[in-house]
Amino acid sequence: MADPKGFMTTPREEWPRRPVEERVRDWDEVYVPGALLPIISKQADRCMDCGVPFCHDACPLGNLIPEWNDLVSREDWRAASDRLHATNNFPEFTGRLCPAPCEAGCVLAINQPAVTIKNVECAIADHAWAEGLASPRPPERLSGRTVAVIGSGPTGLAAAQQLTRAGHTVAVYEKDDRLGGLMRYGIPEFKMEKHHLERRLDQMRAEGTKFRTSVVVGRDLRAAELRARYDAVVIATGATAWRELSVPGRELDGIHQAMEYLPLANRVCEGDLAESPMSAAGKHVVIVGGGDTGADCLGTAVRQRAASVTQLDIYAQPGAERDEDVEPWPTYPKIYRLSAAHEEARDLETAPSADADARLFAASTLRFTGDGSGHVRSLHLVEVDEARRPVPGTGRTLPADLVLLALGFSGPDREDGLLDQLGVATEPRGTISRDTGFATNVSGVFAAGDAARGQSLIVWAIAEGRAVAAAVDRCLTGSSQLPSPISPHDRPMTV
Repeated sequence: MADPKGFMTTPREEWPRRPVEERVRDWDEVYVPGALLPIISKQADRCMDCGVPFCHDACPLGNLIPEWNDLVSREDWRAASDRLHATNNFPEFTGRLCPAPCEAGCVLAINQPAVTIKNVECAIADHAWAEGLASPRPPERLSGRTVAVIGSGPTGLAAAQQLTRAGHTVAVYEKDDRLGGLMRYGIPEFKMEKHHLERRLDQMRAEGTKFRTSVVVGRDLRAAELRARYDAVVIATGATAWRELSVPGRELDGIHQAMEYLPLANRVCEGDLAESPMSAAGKHVVIVGGGDTGADCLGTAVRQRAASVTQLDIYAQPGAERDEDVEPWPTYPKIYRLSAAHEEARDLETAPSADADARLFAASTLRFTGDGSGHVRSLHLVEVDEARRPVPGTGRTLPADLVLLALGFSGPDREDGLLDQLGVATEPRGTISRDTGFATNVSGVFAAGDAARGQSLIVWAIAEGRAVAAAVDRCLTGSSQLPSPISPHDRPMTV
C-alpha cells in the first residue's frame, strides 16, 4: 500500500474521452491518446490493499488487483505486467471492453467511488507493449499432443495460448476470414482498435499457435475428420444464435439483426468495403434492445450520419445509485450508466422523441409498418410496467427506415452441423452440456465460453478459456500446472 491515505486524498479520475464533435468524425478509440499514464499512478494509490479484497471474487479471472495497483503506484511496470499477465492473457482487451465487475466489488465502493481498476489494467497492458514486456513465451519442449480449438474469440484464443505454452501443438479454426470472433467483427473500432488484437495474434504465432481461417468446421471440414486429426478438440464457437422479435411487420425490408449490421461497419474499417451496404446514413434508425450491443449499434449509426437514432430498452430506467436492499455490495448493480455512445447521442441530440441520451426506457415494440414497396417506415411501441404489461394510452410511433435488433443470443449456431456431427449433448436452452471438467459427452471433446455458458462477459470468456485449457492439459498428460480460475458451474455474484 504505497499511500495509506490515497483513498482519502485523491478523487477518482477516469481516462478522459475525446470531445464528441471530434470523435464521431472518425473510428478511432474514444479516449484521449496518452492521457491515461499521467494520472494512473495516483489512481492506483487509492487502492486500500484490503485484508479481504472482494475485487478478486468479483472478477472470474481472480486478478491480483491490489498487488499490481501497488506496483503501478511505485511505477514498477515490469513487475506489474508480470502480476497482471499471471491471471489474464489479454488485459488490453478487458481494459477496454469489460464493464468492470471488479470495481463494483471494490471495498472502497461501499461508500466512495471505486478504484479505477479497469483503467489501471489497461495502462499496465499498454505500457507492457510499449516497453517490450509482452514478448512471446514459446514452450521449452513439445508434448507430442495435438489440440484443435474451434473459434478464435477470447475463449478460444485464451485456451489456445495456454495450451501452446504448455507444450501442445494447437491449431485454431475460425469460420471468418480474419481472427478474433466478435472482437473482430462485433466490437466497433471506436471501442477497441484492431491493432491491439493483431499484436496478440502475432505473439501467439511466435509462440507456435497455428491458425486456420475461413474454415467452417462441420461444412468445409467434417467434424469426424477434425476429431481424427487431433488428440482433443475444444469447442469455443460462442453464442451466435441471435434472438428474434416476433411481431407483425418483422418481414419488412430494412429490419436487421445487430450482428448483420455491425460486421459490415467493421469491414469498412478493415478496408474491405468503401461503404457499408447497410449504412445508417440519412436514415431514421431505431435500435431494439438496451444492452451493450445496442450501444455499439448506436455509436456506429451516429458515425454513419443517421438522420436520427433511438434505442428502446424494455426495462425501466435504473437509478443513479446502487439499491442496497435489492443489489447490495459487492454485486454488480444495475444502475444508470452513460456509455461513450450514449454521451454522443445526448450531445448531438440524435433522438428528439426520446430521453436525453437517445434511450426510451420501459418501451416494448408492438409492430412495424412499411411503405408500398415493402420497406419498413415506422415502429409502433407502448410503455410497459415492471411486469412488462402494456400501459394503456401510452402507444407511440417512431419513424424507422432502419431497425436493428439487439436482443442478445441464445446459444451456439447449429447451421454448420458441427454439434450434430460430433453428437454432443445440449441443454434445453441450446448451450452445450459439459461435466465439471469442461468435457462433453463425447470423449476428447471439450466445450467452453458462451457456447456452453451462454452469453456472458469477456472476462468470463477468458476465464473459461484458461480453465478449459487446464482441463485439456490434465486429460492429455494426467496432470496440469495450468491455472483453472473457474468451474463450469460458477456464476457471477448475485443476490
